[in-house]
Amino acid sequence: MSGAGAVAAAQVRAHLSTRPAGDLPLTYRDLAVAVGLSPPGQIQAVTAALERTMMDDAAADRPFIAALVVGRATNGLPGTGFFELAARLGRLPADPDRQAAAFRAEQRAAIAFHLA
Repeated sequence: MSGAGAVAAAQVRAHLSTRPAGDLPLTYRDLAVAVGLSPPGQIQAVTAALERTMMDDAAADRPFIAALVVGRATNGLPGTGFFELAARLGRLPADPDRQAAAFRAEQRAAIAFHLA
């Protein structure tokens, strides 16, 4: 499957929920490779699938499974799109100064919920 192909949110969710907690978080690229995506467009496809999981999790009042995926060069944080969507969904603060701590709490909640 190429990066331009669609990866289903269910496929991403299934992969993340079966990872040992000690192997998390994954980077966007690691997740893309794990679900069979290759360039070009692999990161965009994973990002779109993760955003779908965020909308589903918000609607079901679950921690974001997408919090188990981070950027390679973002000090253990996801990309800005994660924070923008999380703020729009009312889950994380829009204030950048408060996002890292809120993300860490969301990540801990996601591990406890999705990997239990």
